[in-house]
Amino acid sequence: MQKEFHTGLVWLRRDLRLQDNAALSAALERCDRVHCVFVLDRAILDPLPRTDRRVEFIRETLVELDAQLRVLVGKARAGLIVLHDFATQAIPRLTEQLGVQAVFAARDYEPQAIGRDTQVREALAASGVALFQVKDHVIFEGREILTRSGKPYGVFTPYLRAWLDRLGVHAPTAHPYAPRAGALAERPPALARPVPELADFGFAPTNLRALGIQPGSRGADALLDDFWQRMDHYDRWRDYPAVKGPSYLSMHLRFGTISIRALVSLALQRKLAGSAGAAIWLNELVWRDFYFQILANFPHVVEQAFRPEYDYIAWEQGPQAQALYQAWCQGATGYPLVDAAMAQLNQSGYMHNRLRMVAGSFLVKHLGLNWRWGERYFAEKLNDFDLAANNGGWQWVSSSGCDAQPYFRIFNPINQSEKFDADGKFIRRYLPALSKLSAKDIHAPWLARPAALAAACVVLGESYPRPIVDHATARARTLERYAAVKKPAQASTDAAQ
Repeated sequence: MQKEFHTGLVWLRRDLRLQDNAALSAALERCDRVHCVFVLDRAILDPLPRTDRRVEFIRETLVELDAQLRVLVGKARAGLIVLHDFATQAIPRLTEQLGVQAVFAARDYEPQAIGRDTQVREALAASGVALFQVKDHVIFEGREILTRSGKPYGVFTPYLRAWLDRLGVHAPTAHPYAPRAGALAERPPALARPVPELADFGFAPTNLRALGIQPGSRGADALLDDFWQRMDHYDRWRDYPAVKGPSYLSMHLRFGTISIRALVSLALQRKLAGSAGAAIWLNELVWRDFYFQILANFPHVVEQAFRPEYDYIAWEQGPQAQALYQAWCQGATGYPLVDAAMAQLNQSGYMHNRLRMVAGSFLVKHLGLNWRWGERYFAEKLNDFDLAANNGGWQWVSSSGCDAQPYFRIFNPINQSEKFDADGKFIRRYLPALSKLSAKDIHAPWLARPAALAAACVVLGESYPRPIVDHATARARTLERYAAVKKPAQASTDAAQ
């Protein structure tokens, strides 16, 4: 039967897999011939440092995808087209070169991506080529989940209830590709090239492999197989950084080497069987959807606080603020759990979720620094950086976002350390200078007896820094700082009366 289009192009972006790929499935269903392309977009890559784990992860994943396509098609010139160019120019040019009538891509919700896609859509339309965008990164997008008054949710708990009600007890529908894989086409000779090496587009290898990070769908599947054995304990283990509690799939979700529909299906299956761990993990996956819909419906959060009154906060500025910020970035605050968390981030590009809250809260509510500084630092360092989740998380710790932690609840880093790393195992791993301290002293070395410090070879101010702020003093300043944000709102109310 004749299909709608003779030749189609699947533009892969953050959906780097064949299995359950919505754009690929749609293209195979509607086109006689289908090519697949990934653009190493210079608009994204050019500003990055020349060593970036995320770039290496993508490159290695593309190698896997290219090999899978060649095996699947079974022809000499089969495989993935990989271009190093500006996507806004490369995609229209490639469609002309291939004689494409339709381009298929997964919808992206970030402002920069929306601008890029709008530009590509207009260029394609001028040549009579259609751009079809499909939902792939989330279960429910945009305005699919609304309040009874028809508005987007701004609070997570009622959103969660509505999300779960909408999902019901049936797993999300997957998007097959194998039955129509015969439509996958060979590449033209000029485009039948291997995936470029990192050096070919200006990057150098990182410690990705040394960290044990396996890119691609195979890496994602290996992590999922391991987590499947631990999922039932997720609710009890997820907050302890020294324990193997999380799924560690966030980087794979970020780049789409695993399907969110597959993960929700597995979590739902296990939850319905009575697993408390699976139920909590499913809630965490819903948080991901929640932040995506916040970004889509309230795009001002990229530049401003979700709650505008919190843009009035007077953050610390000047050389002293910069010095405090650098100490935080370098893991030299004198608070071991915070410093160990930052060491983990700086060394591996990963930070445990509990520690993201502790370290983020410390920057904002102990040091009095603008949450946007931390947001930018995490965006640079995190392997799993995702604008929606990163922005949502930082606005949460700063009490400026939706579902924010109340400003008067300020994490005590010593209490957090004693509660979630009681034996100091995580701290010892990332702060070897403190490794000989007892479980009692390691959470606050400055409170330890001099003899205990000497026995552990710890010299405060030399082998390990003294605290750069006092918790009680910082807490009092934060309460004053945040109380002031009510004044502009109150003034507006008074003027209206």
